[in-house]
Amino acid sequence: MQSHHPTPTKEQIAMLEPFERLGLDRIELVSSAEGANLAYDELAGAPAWGFDTESKPTFVKDEVSHGPHVLQLATAHKAWVIQLHDPGCRAVACSLLALPGVTKAGFGLGDDRRRIVGKLGVEPVDVLELNTVFRDRGFRKDMGVKGAVAVLFNRRFIKSRKATTSNWANPRLTEAQLVYAANDAYAAFRVYEALLLPGNSTTA
Repeated sequence: MQSHHPTPTKEQIAMLEPFERLGLDRIELVSSAEGANLAYDELAGAPAWGFDTESKPTFVKDEVSHGPHVLQLATAHKAWVIQLHDPGCRAVACSLLALPGVTKAGFGLGDDRRRIVGKLGVEPVDVLELNTVFRDRGFRKDMGVKGAVAVLFNRRFIKSRKATTSNWANPRLTEAQLVYAANDAYAAFRVYEALLLPGNSTTA
């Protein structure tokens, strides 16, 4: 019989030391076709990426979001924040999302997938929903990146609410936005990496 593990509470997570995030020196902003092609060359050789998107939030009833506006992909050492207002960036983003044989791991990807298909017209392949992995290992509720980082690393993943609700459609992203977006993907990659370690039962 499968055992069940509790998802950490907000209060428990708040007591932990912060998770070490990527700094700006390890974050690449991609806003042109040239930069996107360079990113493709670096990313295509990796077996897996952390994966997330950001969309401009909507605050008015029945307002339609035209996101995603940003695509984030990360490896163990670096993250790329790809702005999708540029046609060249969009083309390369589509190629990356459709690239077979590369696991694209993240949390709560159902909405991301729907937006990607609607805006970019591409179906992401080899996507791994990390919440599903945790459920398979006995966690009843969706873990999310905060819970996963707490369980696997005994650390608190910091998410800025101000950055969450900021304008991701803005052609000029702030440093705070870059750090926020990149680390969502980076944390997802680190969780994916940890889940694959031999003998890791995710019961810590």
